Amino acid sequence: MNRAIGVLDSGVGGLTVVYELMRQLPNEKIIYVGDTLRCPYGPRPQHEVKQFTLELVQFLMKNNIKMIVIACNTATAYALEDLKKTLPIPVIGVIKPGARAAIKSTKNKKVGIIGTEGTIKSNAYPNALHQINTELEVTTLACPLFVPMVEKGILQGKKAKEVVADTLTPLKKAKEIDTLVLGCTHYPLLEGTIKAVMGEEVQIISSSEETARETSTILEVHQLLHKNPRNIEHHFYTTGDLNIFMKIYRSIFNRNVGEHPNIHIENIII
Repeated sequence: MNRAIGVLDSGVGGLTVVYELMRQLPNEKIIYVGDTLRCPYGPRPQHEVKQFTLELVQFLMKNNIKMIVIACNTATAYALEDLKKTLPIPVIGVIKPGARAAIKSTKNKKVGIIGTEGTIKSNAYPNALHQINTELEVTTLACPLFVPMVEKGILQGKKAKEVVADTLTPLKKAKEIDTLVLGCTHYPLLEGTIKAVMGEEVQIISSSEETARETSTILEVHQLLHKNPRNIEHHFYTTGDLNIFMKIYRSIFNRNVGEHPNIHIENIII
């Protein structure tokens, strides 16, 4: 099956999911679109997030894709169920895979969730967690400063640590969580700083690995998996600043775009 996997996000955070998809599914072509121009989605009203997500989906569908991964927690919370009903191809989000990973991790059944205002307001993570285990104690916290900071490329250092420490203070004072879910795909780019603030005893969960694993399973079930080695050109599209996009790309993939000859990156208008 030569068609690509389509991945969409509100900005650059979804590249953490793409990294795992490329690592776990090396024979699959990826087409990624990040709406960096209109990022963040978290503070936006639900109808606007749905509209923007639909526009990204329509862009991907024009590229003859075989599956869509919504690598944005806010878009997953607000648009996934509608898209699953209307699209002729499989579509998954990042919330349920993240919830499953958290349940595997926690020992004391006390789980923290950090995310955008939209994701936290939706209660999507507590609902997903409690569908599996009703005994979990879930503490949630919106972190509205994290995504703009990541989109500016501020990932570590004094400024990043100050913002993260100030933001996470209420969570540190909360009941003794042993597992913290990064409920936004931008947040793994701050994982080292978040870990330093929360302490070594707290397990940090990113949904990226679990999402890639679920993508593989769904492709296998639908007989859409490409199992033979092949030369692939992955396509990345951003609606905003190309230089910032490439900077984040370098931080995730640990190499310049030029060192990755099978990567094509360009600006688009949605």
